[in-house]
Amino acid sequence: MKHNASIVPKLLGIKLKLSYLMGRGFARMGLTRMKKRHTYGYDHMKNFSLIYLKLTPLCNLRCVMCGQRGDKGILKGEVGAEAAKTIVPLEGYKKLVDELSSVKPVYYLWGGEPFLYPQLPELVKYIQDHGSVCSVNTNGTLLEKYAEQIVRDEWHSVFVSLDAFQDVNDAMRGKGSYEKVMKGFEAINREKKKQGKKLPVMGVVTTVTKLNYEALPDLAEACKEFNLVWHIYNLGTYTNDQILATHKAYMKEHLDTDIYMLDGYNTGYNEGVDGVKAHEILQKIHNTDYGYLSITVPALNPEKTHEYYHQLDTHVRDNCIVPWCQANVSYNGDVTFCADYNEYVLGNIQQQSFKEIYNGDKANKFREEILKCDGHIFPGCVRCYQNMLFGAKVKGY
Repeated sequence: MKHNASIVPKLLGIKLKLSYLMGRGFARMGLTRMKKRHTYGYDHMKNFSLIYLKLTPLCNLRCVMCGQRGDKGILKGEVGAEAAKTIVPLEGYKKLVDELSSVKPVYYLWGGEPFLYPQLPELVKYIQDHGSVCSVNTNGTLLEKYAEQIVRDEWHSVFVSLDAFQDVNDAMRGKGSYEKVMKGFEAINREKKKQGKKLPVMGVVTTVTKLNYEALPDLAEACKEFNLVWHIYNLGTYTNDQILATHKAYMKEHLDTDIYMLDGYNTGYNEGVDGVKAHEILQKIHNTDYGYLSITVPALNPEKTHEYYHQLDTHVRDNCIVPWCQANVSYNGDVTFCADYNEYVLGNIQQQSFKEIYNGDKANKFREEILKCDGHIFPGCVRCYQNMLFGAKVKGY
């Protein structure tokens, strides 16, 4: 199965500069894995490669498996609406981009639904004008509305979350969501033809659960019509009661931090997945030419897929490199290493410079503690999506 870095050569025929910038980002993260893991007394900005901007907690969908707004999501109801009152204004993000312009990390914009951030188009343009790659992850339901501007401004890449063909997808994400995504793709492709543009490159991200894994071939076939560059199959972030208890106790003892966000991934949507069958389905998809790349995260050996879904404490990837080359900025300006589990706050971009935060005491304390853990990964993070992308592959998996 193909690795996520296989997208780089695919981009060569679309936009040479974009391929170079994306390749540079992957290379820098790869080098970080091989370098010594420093803590105090080191300028960690030397290795900084990727920044997530979680622009808003708001979303117009209620996907059942979502750790934010799903069945067990931690931003349900009025919680998300109240949190949205604290979002960073555009000028705050511009200041951050200015500060990082010499480093030029890859930017990944998400939410919630990023199109609900009022100045999203202006922010994307500002980031790209400062020489960085910018990718936007969206549920795709608002693409049609912004298609003309997206193509005109030549956004680099757009990831659209889509989990199955129409009926199954709508059962998971909401009635009518599939049709809105389809209209969005049609509008983007129409504008590309009209304006004579090749950007943005478009991709689909599918989270594999017990609800949709048997229907994946139908989605793969349908995506042939979308003019995609890649389709990523995310095997999913999952946890359980025992892992949660161990993780919470560890983080409280060693980092004096109360953990609650990981509860949103204790959904049970891994239970009932036949790992052997799931791998056979994914292997067949990988062996079929749909006109775009099919990428599974993580790419596993066939006999290990069942373990991935049913032995959640087993290390598939370890040696988390995130604290040495990445960071997440939440909607209120809080900086954390982890995108999904952001209780341990390093600082806030509205109060300090990013460099001060990234090289600060709290950041280095986190780095020290993770190096003490088995596999250099915290107990609750063994199914973390970021680590599936960037962690080291455990022998045999």
